[in-house]
Amino acid sequence: MNARSKKYRALDRKFLWHPYSAHSAIAKNDFPVIVRGRGPYLFDCEGRRYFDAISSWWCCNLGHNHPRIVKAIRNQAKKLQHSILGNMSHPPAIELAEMIGNLFPKKRRKIFFSSDGASAMEAAIKIAVQYWHNIGNPKRCRLLSFKNAYHGDTLGAVSAGYLPHFHQPFKPLLFPVLRAAAPFCGECSRSGRGGTGLSRPTIGKNRLTSDEPDSCDCQCFQSMQETIEKYSGEIAAVIVEPLCQCAAGMKIYPPAYLKKLAQLCRAHGILLIADEIAVGFGRTGTMFAFEQAGIDPDIVCVGKSLAGGYLPISAAIVKENIYSTFSDAPHDHTFYHGHTFAGNPIAAAAAIETLKIYGEENIVGLAGRKGEMLADKMSFLGEVKGVRNVRHLGMIAAFDFQAEKIPDIRKKMLEAGALIRPLGNTIYLMPPLNTPDNLLGQTIELLEKTLEDVK
Repeated sequence: MNARSKKYRALDRKFLWHPYSAHSAIAKNDFPVIVRGRGPYLFDCEGRRYFDAISSWWCCNLGHNHPRIVKAIRNQAKKLQHSILGNMSHPPAIELAEMIGNLFPKKRRKIFFSSDGASAMEAAIKIAVQYWHNIGNPKRCRLLSFKNAYHGDTLGAVSAGYLPHFHQPFKPLLFPVLRAAAPFCGECSRSGRGGTGLSRPTIGKNRLTSDEPDSCDCQCFQSMQETIEKYSGEIAAVIVEPLCQCAAGMKIYPPAYLKKLAQLCRAHGILLIADEIAVGFGRTGTMFAFEQAGIDPDIVCVGKSLAGGYLPISAAIVKENIYSTFSDAPHDHTFYHGHTFAGNPIAAAAAIETLKIYGEENIVGLAGRKGEMLADKMSFLGEVKGVRNVRHLGMIAAFDFQAEKIPDIRKKMLEAGALIRPLGNTIYLMPPLNTPDNLLGQTIELLEKTLEDVK
């Protein structure tokens, strides 16, 4: 440990409160102090290099220090640093809103900017509830989501996505939400896995399919269907992470489930909110995960990688027919909600350049190809003793392992130069979408060796 590193850690322990970090981990461990990034790598103040195998909390989809995004940030910072969107506008917000709207086949959308993913979810929840109030049906004010969902850490988002391990102390502050059993192919007996592990999965385009795809009739949908049919007159919106519950442990489920849900919501006039904050922008092998189900959600929330992960910006993308009910004539239905830095010009400029790169370099197609390669290599981990439920969705790959061994695995991987951050007993990879093929292969080989060493 050099003097610079020692000084940083001492000051850190004295003043800084780390999110989602145990006090003991900060007090006892010589945690990395990151000073720069380049491509898929992070570098600490002692010169060590780490492969960012989780895209810095799932947002740096194009890696670090991308020259075009950095240049866009610098250029915009010279012209306009901030200007509110309340009764005003600015070119970066206008251009970005147009670019986002054009990502949807049915382009009649309005883009409501926020600062981070949880803020976008808060906006979506309030929009959905006020929509029913606007059209004269205020009794439809309840939300329905999956059990053990996660949609952010603000109180509204926590109400919608409650994880007991994270949120138990705040339960008295939350509003009640209806919850349906969450689907998870890895624990489905109909898939032929039944949670016993998988040595060699069958790979379909951009997703893990069952050994007998035709045998899946989405029996897991029963809980959702029964809840909707029982409370349809009270439900304002259903909120789901399309195809993968990420923070719940990378629980992947089939597009067929999502299609059934969209059809049932439409039949009962319920709004469908797709939380694409983690799974959007190519992460699943399509621009948005919901595309794989061929559906058209009423509200789509995005964030994290919208600006390449470089600056905080998020959005709720809302269908025009919902937006139109917020008119102030003949009665005032204005949406009295906003954030100081919503649509910040510098963050918007970073997002504009990010989307340009996506288009020019076919990042989504690249992610689809790399996702299949990642899945193929990860499948062999199913042969390692203790590994269960090997699964993948685009550039998300995960498996379950013995919980008591997880801290050792994480530590050994970090010492070997790979940053991972397991969720409970789930180890996963969510690397930048443009990670070199050889680095993906090397990381999985390292992971396999690490598992063998600690089992």
